[in-house]
Amino acid sequence: MTAIIDRGRATEPVTPVPSRRRRRASSNSLKAVMAVSGAVLVFFLVAHMAGNLKIFAGAESFNGYAAWLREVGYPLLPHRGLLTLLEAGLVVAIGAHMWSAIVLTRRAAHARPVKYAAKVKSRANGYATRTMRWGGVIIFFFVIYHLLDMTFGVTNPEGHDATPFARMVAGFEPARWYITVFYVISVVMVGLHLRHGLWSALQTLGVARRYPVLKASAAVVSGLLTIGFLVVPLAITFGVVK
Repeated sequence: MTAIIDRGRATEPVTPVPSRRRRRASSNSLKAVMAVSGAVLVFFLVAHMAGNLKIFAGAESFNGYAAWLREVGYPLLPHRGLLTLLEAGLVVAIGAHMWSAIVLTRRAAHARPVKYAAKVKSRANGYATRTMRWGGVIIFFFVIYHLLDMTFGVTNPEGHDATPFARMVAGFEPARWYITVFYVISVVMVGLHLRHGLWSALQTLGVARRYPVLKASAAVVSGLLTIGFLVVPLAITFGVVK
């Protein structure tokens, strides 16, 4: 009789359980969004760094580059039209990157609400990984201040009506050394964030086949970008560019 009852229970309809595969697929999609949006931000950083370095060519060259950014695409597009579209795309990329990172972090916390008694050392738990969260916060506030200072001229001593070269030099003049220190810390955080993010993106996109080479490449790219962004404010602060 028991065997018959158990067999009967086995044939009863089973309540569907949420599939782990669906969640994994969703998480993989979020990782892909994070990787693609991160790639957009990397291309922006490379272009922005190249433009900043033109300051060593003099005020005329730097101001000419800034004017070109606002006129590119004209008259097919309105004045500053292409630059506005690029800025809108950049905002979307930043929003998608932050949103996917927050969702993935919350999922990881819910999946393991209780910490392990023994800490397991992971290859990914380097310094960059441990500072990703606070580094992202610092970068967020840095971007806001940087826009207010260099783009809108709200916090810049020269104001909005000054030339881009004048705003850049005034923003990092020796008397404002604390701004340079804040900039250096923020750029270093960007470099650490970028190094870990590049490697994670390569893993997510499935192209991380040769681990040592790709990890070294991520470190080289992030290192070059960090140096490229630091040389300009340091050159102004120490009087190389006036």
